[in-house]
Amino acid sequence: MSNIYWESFKTFFKIGIFTLGGGYAMIPLIEEEVVNRHKWVEKKEMLDLIAIAQSCPGVFAINIAIFIGYKLRKIRGAIATALGTALPSFLIILAIAIFFKQFEDNKIVAAVFRGIRPAVVALIAVPTFRLAQSAKIGWANCWIPVACALAIWALGVSPIYIIIIAAVAGYIYGMYIKPTET
Repeated sequence: MSNIYWESFKTFFKIGIFTLGGGYAMIPLIEEEVVNRHKWVEKKEMLDLIAIAQSCPGVFAINIAIFIGYKLRKIRGAIATALGTALPSFLIILAIAIFFKQFEDNKIVAAVFRGIRPAVVALIAVPTFRLAQSAKIGWANCWIPVACALAIWALGVSPIYIIIIAAVAGYIYGMYIKPTET
C-alpha cells in the first residue's frame, strides 16, 4: 500500500502541471483523479467542496486541494495536496521569469498562447456544465446562474454579494418555501 501523503501530493502535482487556465480548468482533472480514480471523495461531496472553495478567500485550486487533503489526512494531508497543487505553477513561473526576456517578442510563443486561449475556455466550460447537471440546474432554474453571471459581468456586482444573496435565498427557500424531506 502506498503512502497516502505521497500519493495525494503526486496526484495534485500532476493536476497542477497539466492544467492551463487556472483553478476552474482543473475541475475535470480533479474530478477524474479524486472522484473516479482514487475515490477519495464522492461526486456529490465534490460539488459541495467546489462551492465552498469558490466561496472562500484565496486561490480556488489551492482551496479545493486543501479541503480534499484535509478530508484524507487532516493537516498533513492538506499540506501535501496544497504543495502538490502549488509547486508546478511556482516552478513554471520561476522558469518563465528566468527566461522571459529571451521569448517575450517571439512570434511562435505568441502564436502558441493564442492557440491555447480557446482550449482554456473549453476547459472552463466543461466543468461548468457538469456542475450545472450535478446541481440539478435545468430549464426551470437556469435563469439563476445566468442572472448572477450577468450581474457580475455587466453590472459589476461583487461576487460576494451574489454569494450572500444566494445563501439567504437558499435558506429561505429550503426552510419556508419548500422544506426538504428527511
